[in-house]
Amino acid sequence: APAKIFESQSAFLKAFEAGDLHCDHVAVLRFQGPQSNGMPELHKLTPPLGVLQGLGYRVALVTDGRMSGASGKIPAAIHLAPEAKAGGTLARVHEGDLIHLDARAGTLEVAADLSARPLREKTDTQDESLMGRELFAGVRALMSPANQGGSFIV
Repeated sequence: APAKIFESQSAFLKAFEAGDLHCDHVAVLRFQGPQSNGMPELHKLTPPLGVLQGLGYRVALVTDGRMSGASGKIPAAIHLAPEAKAGGTLARVHEGDLIHLDARAGTLEVAADLSARPLREKTDTQDESLMGRELFAGVRALMSPANQGGSFIV
């Protein structure tokens, strides 16, 4: 399914409310890892994705962020590492790229040559998860990837 790219839960929710997600797609929510914004819980995504799935659309989620095990029956690839902020693959994915996520087989494929693409930088300056977090920017820069615990040693 084609990728729909988001950099915050609020951007995803705005697209959902506007009806822009009423189609088969893979929601790609990047810049949500430990270095980007401290890896907040992405709990606001499950209800709208469930609604879309209930309407018959084939939807999935791919993110370098965190979700609890209560994400229901939405196919998802979470905690991708390295995260987009650290040069991970999600920083090279473009809107409309075809993504195949097979949750049963545990595979995730992008039908594009990502190696030749430049890394994208975060552009969503309205990301609510960054509010008041400027003090911790130095700490976030030292964070290990999610697959290594998303922590740091001083």
